[in-house]
Parts: sequence; structure tokens; C-alpha cells
Amino acid sequence: MSYQKQRRGDRGPRSSRNKTIAISKPEIRQFKDRLIKAEDVTEKNCIGRTINGSYLDVLDKLPQNSVDLLILDPPYNLNKIFGSYRFAKLPTKHYTDWLAGIICSCLNVLKSSATVYICGDWLTSISIFDAASPHLHIRNRITWEREKGRGARSNWKNSSEDVWFCTVSNNYTFNVEDVKIRRRVNAPYTNKFGTPKDWNKTSRGNFRDTFPSNLWTDITIPFWSMPENTEHPTQKSEKLLAKLVLASSNENDLVLDPFLGSGTTSVVAKKLGRNFIGIEQEEDYAIVAEKRLLLADKNRKIQGYEDMVFWERNTLKDLPKTTIG
Repeated sequence: MSYQKQRRGDRGPRSSRNKTIAISKPEIRQFKDRLIKAEDVTEKNCIGRTINGSYLDVLDKLPQNSVDLLILDPPYNLNKIFGSYRFAKLPTKHYTDWLAGIICSCLNVLKSSATVYICGDWLTSISIFDAASPHLHIRNRITWEREKGRGARSNWKNSSEDVWFCTVSNNYTFNVEDVKIRRRVNAPYTNKFGTPKDWNKTSRGNFRDTFPSNLWTDITIPFWSMPENTEHPTQKSEKLLAKLVLASSNENDLVLDPFLGSGTTSVVAKKLGRNFIGIEQEEDYAIVAEKRLLLADKNRKIQGYEDMVFWERNTLKDLPKTTIG
């Protein structure tokens, strides 16, 4: 059964507050025509496009030594269904070898100054380190709080995921000033002259811009009332990808995602002025990505990112609607 048939179903009308992106039958035809099939990819037609096919059939056709930022978000080592594709959990060693093959297949398209982020969960992270370390410089492991998830009666609830920060060489981009977090100052202190020491007093309250750490607690998983939400089962939030894109690329750099899903990486790259190539083997998800890219032409807002700074979760909704001083 196709993605659209699964999701359209006989559910009745949606709530007016449900912002999940839907695809009508005319839009299916419209956005399908915007896709590039893997067999038609060339170095000249791939940038700024969504490619429908397997990364294995595409990577050799891309411009070599051209990618500044690679986002790898392959299936985690779990039993999971992605449209018509079913991923079956593998023994850890087999998953590690599979992941190493993905990394190796991407190396030729990367610049010597490129950054690679690899997504996983607690178990997949075991494989990520072993698969990546022979080929890349591992810089850090980011852990972000995933507030959704089912409880467990005989184990701790799984409420986090990881993003491994890797680079091709010691020459790489890291724009720390672009990814600071603006936090409330609940107990402001001043210097001997009575002025703020390391925080700012604004018309919207007292805030401090802090350096980003490798523990992120400000990410919201897309859900039905968020305009970026899709039916993809493992969609990452635009805010999460925006941090990676801003930190590790510059305007007009090229961002590649070989497991694009419903398009978050490409959408964020577009909103932030980067070039992009997205590869997705499931046509239905690739169609959703194309609709999201069209919507990004009209709205470049990223939830949780405003005034060129990231805000703590739920901070913005409580602030008066005035400009920060």
C-alpha cells in the first residue's frame, strides 16, 4: 500500500489545529514531475533537487569533492517500516559493516574540509563509532532529548538520540557564534557598576547567549500541530538540522543528505541559504519533500530559531511581541 493511501485513509476531517502536511492527488502528480530519477542524475542537474532512488545508484554521479556538509540519517538498527521499505534489525557487527559501507561510499563526494554528522540511538552509536573512526575524525557526540517515546516496565524509557560530529580533516567549518542558545536569566547578577555582567536586559526579559554544548534539551519532535510535521515515522525537526547546518556550513555551501526522508535537511538548507542535494528511495516521501521545498519559498521561519539565535524550548511563546534590544 502506498504512503498516500495509508495516510489518506478513511479518517474523516482533520482538526483545524492539525498542521500535518497533506498531499492531494493533483499535488502527487505535480511534485512527482519535479523529482529526478536516479538514472537521470548528472553533475549538472542534481544541485537544488530531490533525487528519487537509492544512494548507491546516485553517489558516483554527483560532483566529486563538492560537498561541504554531509548529513547521514540512515535507518537505526531497529525493525522499522518506511513506506514500502522494511528495515530488519541486524546483529550489531553486521549493522556496523553496513554503516561503514555507507560512509565509504560517500567519501569521494566530500571536500577535504567537509563535516559529517551521523544520527543514531544508544545502540546504533556503538556501530557509528566503529564504522566512522577508520575514515573520519570523530570530534564529539551530541545527545539530544527526544521527549516522545513509549514507557517501558522493565527498562528505562528511551528518551534520547545521538548525532556524531565528524570531519574529513583538521580543516573544517565551525561557526560557534551562529549556534548560541538564548536562555532566560532567572537570577541576574551585575558587576560593581550595577550593569549586567554576562547577560542582556531587553524589553522581553533578561537573557544570556550561551555557547552550545553536546547536550541538547531544546529540541521538539515534530507533531500534528507543527506546520513542518509530516507522516514520516522518524522525521527530524527543522531546529535540530538548523543547528548542524549553521554550525558546519556557510552560505552557498553544498549540503548532501542521502537518506532524505520527508525532506528536512533540504528544506533547512534552502531556508538558510545553502545549496543542497537530497536523495530518497521512497517516492512518496520524496514527493512530500518537494512540497515542503515549495512551501519554504513562502515561509523561511524555523520554529525555535529567531533573531539569528536559538531559543530554549517554549520560551518564545511566553514573550511579548516586541523586538529584542
